[in-house]
Amino acid sequence: MSGPDDSDTKPGRATWIAVAVAVAIVVFLIVVVARFWTGLGDSGMSEGGWVALVLGVLATLALGVGLMALVFISNKRGYDDPGGDGR
Repeated sequence: MSGPDDSDTKPGRATWIAVAVAVAIVVFLIVVVARFWTGLGDSGMSEGGWVALVLGVLATLALGVGLMALVFISNKRGYDDPGGDGR
């Protein structure tokens, strides 16, 4: 009997189409942002600015990964299940 938790299922055609569309949108947005960025003229950033940008991106990614890990751990251990009194 098959269920939603089958580990041997392969992604279908719709999944690959959705991934391809998402990648195409991301590439398009990167190209558009790069063109606008270079069109701004003298928009250089100092070394301190680059360090702050990299640290900000890393901190944001770490926070996102950490919070998503807590969501998955909480769900796996049953903390998200309703209590005995239905609340």
